[in-house]
Amino acid sequence: MHFSIQNLLFLLVALAGFGLFVWQARKVRANILVGRDRDMSGNVSERLNKTLLVAFGQQKMFKRITPALLHLVVYVGFLVINIEVIEIMIDGLFGTHRALSFLGPLYNVLMATNEILGALVILAVAAFWWRRNSKPPVRRFTGPELRAWPKLDANVILYIEVILMVALFTMNASDLKLHQLEGVDLPGTFPISSLLTGLLPSSVAALEVLERVGWWAHIVGILCFLNYLPSSKHFHIILAFPNVFYSRLVPQGQFSNVDSITHEVKAMMDPSYVVPAPATNPDGSAVAPTPFGAKDVNDLAWTNLLNAYSCTECGRCTSVCPANLTGKLLSPRKIIMDTRDRVEEKYNSPLIFHPNMYGAEAKHAEQETLDKENHTLLRGYVTPEELWACTTCNACVEACPVNINPLESIIEMRRFLVLEESAAPNSLNVMFSNIENNGAPWAFSPSDRFNWADDLFVTEKA
Repeated sequence: MHFSIQNLLFLLVALAGFGLFVWQARKVRANILVGRDRDMSGNVSERLNKTLLVAFGQQKMFKRITPALLHLVVYVGFLVINIEVIEIMIDGLFGTHRALSFLGPLYNVLMATNEILGALVILAVAAFWWRRNSKPPVRRFTGPELRAWPKLDANVILYIEVILMVALFTMNASDLKLHQLEGVDLPGTFPISSLLTGLLPSSVAALEVLERVGWWAHIVGILCFLNYLPSSKHFHIILAFPNVFYSRLVPQGQFSNVDSITHEVKAMMDPSYVVPAPATNPDGSAVAPTPFGAKDVNDLAWTNLLNAYSCTECGRCTSVCPANLTGKLLSPRKIIMDTRDRVEEKYNSPLIFHPNMYGAEAKHAEQETLDKENHTLLRGYVTPEELWACTTCNACVEACPVNINPLESIIEMRRFLVLEESAAPNSLNVMFSNIENNGAPWAFSPSDRFNWADDLFVTEKA
């Protein structure tokens, strides 16, 4: 173990890279926590099981086998190759070389696995690139809600992944050939790099430079990748796990009740029912009543805002939405992306890049000054027409590979329209009136409810 200027430089680069990411992550966390509080405690074992199956096990991805297998290769490669990143971090900080080589045979298996996965990742990335850039593009990779950068954002990630793998092979192949020239065995097994040594020069000095270039390119590339993630749809690499852990455990289609309305109905049905005392602030004053439903992002639960940051923008939700497929305005993906855009407009903008706000197709020009308080999620981004197009079928919820629930946000905004603004469509207002007057959605008096049975009896008798 020896320390050098290179170790100090590495320490500074690592601190800058991780520090910048923590700065962005803290602002994302602050944005998520502006949502309404929601108790998600309990059911830990069930939540862990769901996280293992859906987030780690990619359970819902395998509804489409080809992209699922390609995604699995990249995902497993990302997890396993990061073990070698730990070794690079140790070597960079303490001046060691191949610090994990003390693992012996396990190290051989680890390095061989890394190399095979690295090669498979390059092949999978090439397939993804072709799929993203082929003509015509897959329908769910397009859409007005994607606006400025949909293809470029995907390609940037693919290019970074290729650069990381090439840097890894450059580092390993150069190191392997250096040891071969010196007549010393390099710890580990390198099935891919051993095939590449013939392409490298036989100069020790040149190999040392190549090894260092590969080493630095790999770790700096990872830090750049890490800090690009919050600006990219690929932030789900990190947030998919907490998002699945905190996903809804109630049956799909079960709507939440508004507590204040529930207490009022119980008091009407049972005069002995005691309505709980209203909540108070620490100073003893009454807490201001919250609006029914959601007009803006801070009216949604924090889990809905976590959904917005976990979105992969894959479009699976929109591609199975019956309203969207029949030409209506609703796109579940747009609801989620609008939520994320609005929360960053109103609160913190933690991103280095803003791909969703650039270009001629962006919703707002960069120079436009917005009224952040009145340019709300509802009507500022999402129109009532979009909301009422939803059939509440839960197809979008079922399709999402990371358990995002667009329906919950849609229902909350529809609640606001109905309960706060009385802005339901006329067909619903007629139904509400019928329920109020007749105890049923139909325009018939309760006394006439069984007339159909009399008509049926007369028909059969005849």
